[in-house]
Parts: sequence; C-alpha cells; structure tokens
Amino acid sequence: MCGLFGALSFDGNAINSEHAERMSERVARRGPDDKGEFFDGPVMLGHRRLSIIDLSPAGHQPMQDSSGRYAIVFNGTIYNYPELREILIGKGYRFNSHSDTEVIINAYACWGDDCVERLHGMFAFAIWDSQQQNLFLARDRMGIKPLYYAVSPAGFYFASNPQALLATGLFATDIDPVGLHHQLSLHAVIPAPRTLIKSIRKCRPAYSMRITRDGKISEQRYWSLRASRPAEPLTADEWNDAIHDSLMQAVKKRLTIADVPVGVLLSGGLDSSLLVALLAEAGQHDIRTFSIGFEDQPEERGNEFEFSDPVAQRYATDHQKFLIPNDEVLTRLPEAVAAMAEPMVGQDAVAFYLLSEQVSKSVKVVQSGQGADEVFAGYFWYAQMWAAQDEPILPRFANRYVDRDHDEFCDSVAAAYRGEDHTAQLIEDNLNTEQADSFLDAVLRFDVTTLIVDDPVKRVDNMTMAWGLEARVPFLDHQLVELAASCPPELKLKHQGKGVLKEIARGRIPDAVIDRPKGYFPMPALKYVRGDFYQFMSDTLNSRRSLERGLFNRSYIDRLLAEPEQHFTRLNGSKLWHSALLEYWLQQHIDTL
Repeated sequence: MCGLFGALSFDGNAINSEHAERMSERVARRGPDDKGEFFDGPVMLGHRRLSIIDLSPAGHQPMQDSSGRYAIVFNGTIYNYPELREILIGKGYRFNSHSDTEVIINAYACWGDDCVERLHGMFAFAIWDSQQQNLFLARDRMGIKPLYYAVSPAGFYFASNPQALLATGLFATDIDPVGLHHQLSLHAVIPAPRTLIKSIRKCRPAYSMRITRDGKISEQRYWSLRASRPAEPLTADEWNDAIHDSLMQAVKKRLTIADVPVGVLLSGGLDSSLLVALLAEAGQHDIRTFSIGFEDQPEERGNEFEFSDPVAQRYATDHQKFLIPNDEVLTRLPEAVAAMAEPMVGQDAVAFYLLSEQVSKSVKVVQSGQGADEVFAGYFWYAQMWAAQDEPILPRFANRYVDRDHDEFCDSVAAAYRGEDHTAQLIEDNLNTEQADSFLDAVLRFDVTTLIVDDPVKRVDNMTMAWGLEARVPFLDHQLVELAASCPPELKLKHQGKGVLKEIARGRIPDAVIDRPKGYFPMPALKYVRGDFYQFMSDTLNSRRSLERGLFNRSYIDRLLAEPEQHFTRLNGSKLWHSALLEYWLQQHIDTL
C-alpha cells in the first residue's frame, strides 16, 4: 500500500524534476517508509512506500524487471501473488525479491495487457515499456485503490490523488458542472472518470489504459459484474454455505498475505464483528481489534462499545478503545478535510481519520467491513425500492436515494452551473442494463461497481492512508462480489436486510449485534448542527472566499443557515453540512494553490 505518481512527456522533453518533487510531497503520507523516482527519457515514475510485503530493500519502488525493459510503480496488494510467482518462475522469469510488485511486472512481461485478469486483489499501477515507449496503467475491479490523471498538450500525468497533479501548476482548477451535479445529488459520489475539477480525471475501476509518446490514450475494460441467477438453482442453505466459504477465503487471504500483523476495525456492527468471528474460526489467535467512540448528544449515543465489547470478549481479542471528545472533532476537522482527495460528506470520515491515527501506532494493516451493506442489501432504501414495483425505474431509485432533485440542485447553485439533469442520466444508464435479472439486481450492481467506489471505499482509503495504514475490505473481494450478485435479492433482503450474512453470523457473534437496528457510525456532533459546529459551517459559507467564488445560490444557503436542523436528504444527511464541507474542501485544496 503506497502512493504513486508519474508522467509521460508528449513533446520530447524530460519531465521537470521539480514537478516530481511536488507530486511526491502530496502523496507522502500514503507511504512513510521509503521513496524513489525513476527517469527514463520522456517518462518519470515516482513512489512513496508503505512496507507490507517483502520489507527488505529489494521491495523498493520504482522497480525494474531483470531485463531492464519494464519499470513499475504500484499501490495495493495482490493476494494471489505467491501462486502467480510460481507460475512465472516455471515459465523462466527471474525474481530478485519476494514482493507482489515484481510479480505484476513479470506478469505484464509474460501476458501483456491480459495480466490484470489474473490479479486478485486491490491495485493501481503504471508500467513503462522502454522498448515500445508507452505507459500501461490499470485499476482494480472494485476501485479500492485510487488512480487519478490529467492531460495537457505537453504530457500525461497520474497520481494517487488529485492534489499531486494540481501541485505541478500545469492544470486548471475550474469546477466540472457534471461533477458538481453528482457531488450535490449523490452525497458526494462523483463516478469515474469525472471529478469535481474539470481538468482531473480518474481511471475507471476494472479498466486499463495505454498512453503512447505521441499522446494517444486508449482504455479497455477487463471485467464486468453480472447480477443474474446461476444455471443450477441453490437452496437458501446452500447460498449461506457458499457465501460463508467465499467470505472465509477472502478473510484468510487478507490475513496471510502480509509480512506485518493484521488487525480489525471493530465498529460494533454486524460486518466487522463477523470478520472477527471468521478470523477466529480460521485459527487466528491474538486478534487485534480497535474501536472508536465520541461524546453523546441528548438525541444519540456517540459510541457503540456496548456491541463491540462483547465481540472482543467472546474472542479474547487484544482490544483497544478510543473515546474522542467533541472539541477534538472540530479541532481536527481541518486535518481530515486536508486528507480528502475529493470532498467527502460522510460524517464518519473524521472518525476514520482519528481512529486510523491511533491504530497506525500498533499495526500497519487492518481488515474493515466496508461494502457489506451494498453487496448484501443492508440499507433501508433497498427494501423500499423493492416494494415500489409499479414505479418507473428513475423515480423508483431517485425518490429514495438522490439528495436533491434537479430543480433543487438548480436552486442551490449559481446560474453558471445549472444545466441538464446529469444525475438522472447516470442512473438510467446504469439501471437499464442487460447484466441484471431484476431491478434490485441492477441497483445493487450499480451501487457496488460505481457508487460505493467514490463514497465509503474512497473515504476509508483516504483516511487510513493519511496515517500510513492499509485497509483491506474482504466484503469487496471480487469473487465474493460475483457470488453475491448471483444470489436472489429476496435472500439478501430477509431479516430487514443482509439476510444471508445475519444467518451466517447466528451463533458466531452475539444475537444483540445481529438483531439490533441498522446502525451508522455515530458522530452526534456533526449530525446535530449546533454550537461551535454550526458556527464553523456558517463562517465557512459566509467567508469572503465563499462569496467571491459564487458557487452557491445565496438565498438557498441562507435558508439552510436559518434552519440548520430542518434540511435533510432522503438518506438523512444534513444539506448544510454537505454545502459547508464542499466549500471548505475548495478552500483547503484549490484556494491554497
């Protein structure tokens, strides 16, 4: 797990070393253990390393293959790299390390572009072919690892975050109206290839890219998820057994493929509790678990220790709890926003940032439960969509999910940003698919392959990597996702959602954890907008920078500020927080360039 960056010149000139230095600084927190740069004619590759596999200097990046033809920078973990290594050795390829990085570069030398289909894991990488003089980039199937890029007449630049690209000073910072529409309509989800910034793009999940010296850029999709029933029907018990076995394999892979200890972020919910149970079932002893909590508000408790403690006790984990006072949440909020590659309105971003700071003092790798709700239909809106069978596709989804209808979006932003209903088009394009048997199959497929990539997945990657902590997400193992996508939706919707997981969990974790209402990472201070937190949002939206930027319609913002606890989205998000976070992110990342 690392930070990467690089560039390919189109004009024949070498890449400016000052640009490389600035880019390296912007990804430095992702890889605190080592750094390196590689220059070869028109190309530059750079890396910041978090040492997880092969901790020796042999794992240093950028790395060249034994022939010297190829050079690579890589971020992620390949869980089947030992098997691939043996296959490649059998084909005559030489290895100077025991790293998964060297497996990728030799896999590319052996199988070319098709190597990505053999990789099982999370990854973003770039390979320079000095003979063909082109650059090959790829991103994992589920989009767990980030890969941003920008193109100018002079060259192609890429990095693990947009800040590294903007630091070169080569790219404009104009806001993309389409990205803005998604930002404010899909609770800060801007699906690839777009971002909020018009000049910055991101490689799509399950895609590879090739860039030639003369500026030609091509993309290729190497994997697609099909949400349809198998040829041979399974009983409910057979589905439970199959998903248990697949999840167990995913958990094991994410435990054993590391040369450092692996912990678990234990929230007190079903998903992370089940990970602990399966690790114990796999024979793991001395499991390290970590939980975080916050101060209570009159309306809501700020921690879920009552649920996480019994799981830790049942499996005798080495458990650490961190209780954060509310004043620290506001004090540290600027740091968390500074760590965001893109604006993220999920309130638990700050929680993950503060938790990761503490966890990184004990371990370098953790397993986390992200993705389970989307893969196994755990949220309340899935059942609502399922029940609304007489409605057309777009309102059936949008009326239960979209934060602002198009009319409200147009009312919320300045006239310059009003236009077509880009979010409605995105939804229709994804739900009108032949790769899903039913409407809910299409919804879950859309969520898993597109929406969660740029919400919980990106959020967890950003907040953990800000402290040099690798987060592994077994519920997004692509083989498990493929199996779950073929499972009938009604089995997932049982027991108020995540029916299959709840049946698997029964007897493995306390019933109180399984049967509790669906919970969300409790951060009452940000949910109930009052006091210092309200003042922070008011000051941000009324600041000189905000007024000069003119992004928002002021009458809309004034309404939100006048009634800070009255304006919520369909998913119970604060519209005031959404607006303030967006403006504050722009102040942190754009206004300071």
